[in-house]
Amino acid sequence: MPSAGSGRARYRRILRFALRCLAQILWFEVVLPRVGLARYAERGRATRLTGIAQRFHVLAVELGGLMIKVGQFLSSRLDVLPPEITTELAGLQDEVPPASFPAIRQLAEAELAVPLDRAYASFEEAPVAAASLGQAHRARLAAPDAADSGFERVVVKVQRPGIQGIVDVDLAALRRVAGWLSHLRVVSTHVDPRALVKEFTKTSLEEIDYLHEAVGAERFREMFADDPRVDVPEVVWERTTRRVLTLSDVAAIKINDIEGLRAAGIDPAEVARVFAEVMFEQLFGHGYFHADPHPGNVFVTPLASRPGGEGPAWRLAFVDFGMMGEVTDELRGGLRRLLIAIAARDGRGLIDSIQDVGVLLPTASTAELERAFAQLFDRFGGMGFAQLRKVDQREFREFGQEFGAVVRALPFQLPESFLLVIRSMSLTSGVCSSLDPEFNIWDAIEPYATRLLREESGNIVLTAAREAVSIAGIALRLPQRIDALITRINEGTVTVTTPALDRRLRRIERLLRRAVGAVTFAGALVGGILLMPSSAPAGIALVCASVLPLLYVLFAGSVRRL
Repeated sequence: MPSAGSGRARYRRILRFALRCLAQILWFEVVLPRVGLARYAERGRATRLTGIAQRFHVLAVELGGLMIKVGQFLSSRLDVLPPEITTELAGLQDEVPPASFPAIRQLAEAELAVPLDRAYASFEEAPVAAASLGQAHRARLAAPDAADSGFERVVVKVQRPGIQGIVDVDLAALRRVAGWLSHLRVVSTHVDPRALVKEFTKTSLEEIDYLHEAVGAERFREMFADDPRVDVPEVVWERTTRRVLTLSDVAAIKINDIEGLRAAGIDPAEVARVFAEVMFEQLFGHGYFHADPHPGNVFVTPLASRPGGEGPAWRLAFVDFGMMGEVTDELRGGLRRLLIAIAARDGRGLIDSIQDVGVLLPTASTAELERAFAQLFDRFGGMGFAQLRKVDQREFREFGQEFGAVVRALPFQLPESFLLVIRSMSLTSGVCSSLDPEFNIWDAIEPYATRLLREESGNIVLTAAREAVSIAGIALRLPQRIDALITRINEGTVTVTTPALDRRLRRIERLLRRAVGAVTFAGALVGGILLMPSSAPAGIALVCASVLPLLYVLFAGSVRRL
């Protein structure tokens, strides 16, 4: 447990970093545009954002603890952060020096309530992996436990000593920063900082609770109990607590070790195909999936013979179940509505379905997004998987960059369930491409997407029928509404609401008021300077008084709009 003094110092250091970044945002995004220097602020934005990300990278590595997880979390938020930040933080690795073995021994013995040499027949002091929240050691079960479980070799994950206190400090600092950001309109109109921190808090607290990971491992093992392609470690519950997790050792050849695979007589291209099948089966079939399938968490285990005489003579072994995703009924319903809108090439319906799932914040103005969807449908709408495979990847990339710029300009915030799907599929695609440069993600996903459409076809037809009834009702009422509108025009009682025009008029009014303030500031400042030689007190008073109209020019209406 960190001392109170070290905890306060850590808390203050995080807040100081946040305040410096906040001051930068206010100066370049609020103050400079208000004094006519918006182009200057825009020119240096990419360099400035990259610099902020680099400084955070250094801070996260120095502090360790939860801050590395913060950086990794931010690197995945392509929906709310610019690419300059996400790209820089994408390389942040959760690899830190291991904790001392005496401290690990003390924590493990306190948790298990038994000396380590009695809990295990042997326990390797050097960890096989060390991360910011915990580390893993190889061990052998004591004879009675080995007899009960049917295996001896295990991997023991032990939480870092004192990490709970560090996590509490870091989360308190993050909540404080989120509170500051939520009061800045330049931030809050595009993202909900408090919701992001709440989401990150939930994920982090689950990750340091090894009982939660053990339950995830058990559920995953049950899912693939009858699948000869997949091996999942077994939990040793007698040696598992909130801070110690004991699993059977299934580690073998790392999935991205191409030379090791070939030396074992295993075709990397076949591994890529099976790995993609297994990952998509989790997502589309079971609705419960491994959300962190990077190469350190997936292994390939050679077998003496093909199980049942069919399939590959090896198995995929998954480890680390702290980050799992689930396709909820809400997400499945949202995907169904999205499919209907995409099939109908209905940009407005697509936006409505996105809003229903909670992706867009209530402050979103979606006209630009609707135009972007229209371009998407015009270019790629109606294409099957075979046609999409033939589209130049550069065209996809260029359109993605343009589309991403539109999305980032909106208050667009993906729910955690969406992000975990994206993360899992992105890592799957990366691993498969490294195993087989010719691997095509469309070939792997097509049968599962087709099955999803087939399974949801009844619901889609029903929803489409409801849409048709709604449209028919509108069409039947349309003549009556047109007649009423003509009557009101003849009577001169039609009123038109123009919120966009009203906003422009209010903006012009504010600009005029600030212009008057600017003239007042300049007059007071120049007058004070001219009075200095003959009447210093009056000149100083006038110069000081000029500060008031200057503040008005810079921040008129800012309390309401920030």
